Amino acid sequence: MAEPASLKVSVWRGGADGALQHYEVPARTNQTVLDVVTHIQRELDPSLAYRFACRVGMCGSCAMTVNGRARWTCRTHVKRVVGADGELELRPLANLPVIRDLAADLTPFFDKWQRARGTFQPKDAPDGAVPADFAVVPPASKARREADAGIECIGCAVCYASCDVVAWNADYLGPAAMNRAWTLVNDVRDGARGERLDAVAGDAGCHSCHSTQSCTERCPKNLDPSSAIAGLKRTLFWDTLLGRR
Repeated sequence: MAEPASLKVSVWRGGADGALQHYEVPARTNQTVLDVVTHIQRELDPSLAYRFACRVGMCGSCAMTVNGRARWTCRTHVKRVVGADGELELRPLANLPVIRDLAADLTPFFDKWQRARGTFQPKDAPDGAVPADFAVVPPASKARREADAGIECIGCAVCYASCDVVAWNADYLGPAAMNRAWTLVNDVRDGARGERLDAVAGDAGCHSCHSTQSCTERCPKNLDPSSAIAGLKRTLFWDTLLGRR
């Protein structure tokens, strides 16, 4: 089947009460979705608002909803997602307030990282003091491997936008925040384990996860937030059973 000569692109315009606006964009070889958005902004409508930075899949800031699925637009080639008739629909990330057009407000996403106690707290350095020496963490240790599995998260919010539980429960911490909490629970240098487990134990925490695994399926970094959340559930269970909480 021949590729279409042009793309019929529907783009969300305005705030939460906005609407789709339609554009025709030339189809190009090896064209990314971000290329399409950039063409619209530079050649057709300079008022279009969207977010991007690196363009090479390192920062995650270009994430949008492409044909109903959250993706990094700089790493998504049009030929992978466009409809047979050349149609493409672009919206801001779901589960987040809309600033304008394709730019979503990530404030709730990062606020939940704070609520999940996603900041490293050294054991031997209370009140922000500098540790006396570097802690040695054996690379082959089980805890180190568990932490390493999720440490590459860059906070793009694709998992958050893909999470059904976030859509149903605005208080739910979300996959990225709990993935971060899991990395710190497994960091033997961290001194806030108990407080962190308390933060992820409530109705807005790990026990509300339905394990549909959309976060894992769609993570552009191939991380596994579902396993991290399951790890938090197991840790809370054993800590409670053994009287460690």
